[in-house]
Amino acid sequence: MQKTIYLADETALLGLAQQLAQSVSQHQALLRDQGLTMYLLGELGAGKTTFSRGFIQQLGHQGHVKSPTYTLVETYELPPWTVHHFDLYRLADAEELEFMGIRDYLGTDRIVLAEWPQRGEGYLPSPDLTIKIDYADQARSITLNARTERGRVLLDTMECETSS
Repeated sequence: MQKTIYLADETALLGLAQQLAQSVSQHQALLRDQGLTMYLLGELGAGKTTFSRGFIQQLGHQGHVKSPTYTLVETYELPPWTVHHFDLYRLADAEELEFMGIRDYLGTDRIVLAEWPQRGEGYLPSPDLTIKIDYADQARSITLNARTERGRVLLDTMECETSS
């Protein structure tokens, strides 16, 4: 299942991220037993971290959502979830994830938001949902692609206008 959405600006991008977080909250019983993995795809400046910020804040984080570009991962305890926001742009080799203890970040009650997931191929879990963000001026095109039944449930409950 795939949805493509056209958003006018950053505010609309944050709104879509918040809708996805609401869908996750609505279906937490279904999702918690296996965790949830989302890949964020797009060029530099497309809005991957902005999307993550809207998602994490909607789940209840009150503070600043930092870009994990230099730390590789930022963790947010947002009961019942632990959210791990990865940015793998600076990863030189996917095997570095093994050295940093990637397995400790995975499991039940976990949400993985992975920017530049292709750089962690072979070490990251397969995605439940891929989110591709294309940037053009202030507008964006977002393609959400459900890769598992859990991802399909999330997309089914999101109330957003789609083009395909």
